[in-house]
Amino acid sequence: MLYTVIGAVCAYLIGSIPFAIVTSKLFGLQDPRQFGSGNPGATNVLRSGNKTAAALTLVGDALKGWIAVFIAQKYTSLPDVGIAVVALAVFLGHIYSVFLGFKGGKGVATAIGVLIALDATLALSLVGIWLLMAILFRYSSLAAIVAASVAPILYLIMNLQSVHYSNAIFIAILFMSAMLVYKHKTNIEKLLKGTESKIGGKKKDKLATHVAPSTHAKGRKHHK
Repeated sequence: MLYTVIGAVCAYLIGSIPFAIVTSKLFGLQDPRQFGSGNPGATNVLRSGNKTAAALTLVGDALKGWIAVFIAQKYTSLPDVGIAVVALAVFLGHIYSVFLGFKGGKGVATAIGVLIALDATLALSLVGIWLLMAILFRYSSLAAIVAASVAPILYLIMNLQSVHYSNAIFIAILFMSAMLVYKHKTNIEKLLKGTESKIGGKKKDKLATHVAPSTHAKGRKHHK
């Protein structure tokens, strides 16, 4: 139990590292929480126009999910329940980062990193599903929601009759899937209203909505 708690705390701190903020500062970009969706993740960093920073954010967020679980698997004797707790801890660290006032990203990249460590075949299958949905419908959020929704089902199909199946891991995947869908609730509302931004489409900066009414009345234009 003690080692599980220590592993969970370490994993949570690793997950809390906000790579979107780190890479944005390294590249001299605006804080990703101050434009677009306001989400400190790779997709929002991409809206800055810097693809390299966005790619590094994506890799960093996935890597922290993978490394936390990999270390727990490789260098500890934790049972499946302990590994599942570590997996959830690093994932929750990303979406409720202690370094960002217990706020954070939506967790897609970190979840994929976790799944690569837990079940690489499952992770690659879900990436394939995400890519297919993204290509067909051009909605990043829809692709993430669909992939998250099928993750627990796919895990059961691929592992239920296998010696590698674990109730603890299944519950961890189920929890992450539910959280991912929950974190996309705003996107779901936009999808239903038909106002969600498509991949490659023009996106209006949310900060534009905060311009004072008096400024609009004077007809003055503001530029960043």
